[in-house]
Amino acid sequence: MESTSIIGNLARDPELRVTQTGINVCTFTVAVNQRPTKAQKDAGQQPPAKFYRVTAWRELGENCQKYLAKGRKVFVSGRIDAQAYIGNDGKPHASLELTADEVEFLTARGETSDTSGGGGNAPQAAPASSPAPAPAAPSAPAAPEGFTQVEEDDLPF
Repeated sequence: MESTSIIGNLARDPELRVTQTGINVCTFTVAVNQRPTKAQKDAGQQPPAKFYRVTAWRELGENCQKYLAKGRKVFVSGRIDAQAYIGNDGKPHASLELTADEVEFLTARGETSDTSGGGGNAPQAAPASSPAPAPAAPSAPAAPEGFTQVEEDDLPF
């Protein structure tokens, strides 16, 4: 079975439901920023994001509903399906749905994610149940020999 992986930000809060047979299912939408083409960069344009509807089942779904919120950055891996439908406007549309096998929370608990596609927070499969102790005053780590220290804001993606 083919697997697809995406990284993006939640476009809205997750919704948890229970099926008639008592199984938990959580759905949420992930916005994935596309890399701009050279022409878009030259024109100062940002390409439109792609939106994926994600479905997470059972305990994975419970954890997603409990720890995720709009704007949080996530990594999702699973099976993808495309569905066509006619919208309220009478026009045909397509929907991409990803059934999650794995979800990693990339925005640390208590932090808000920027929506620029940056980030750099370490992935965590499940947040700790108690807040982590406050770190000591941040000091910039020394760049290894032969490398230049760069700020996240300077990265082009």
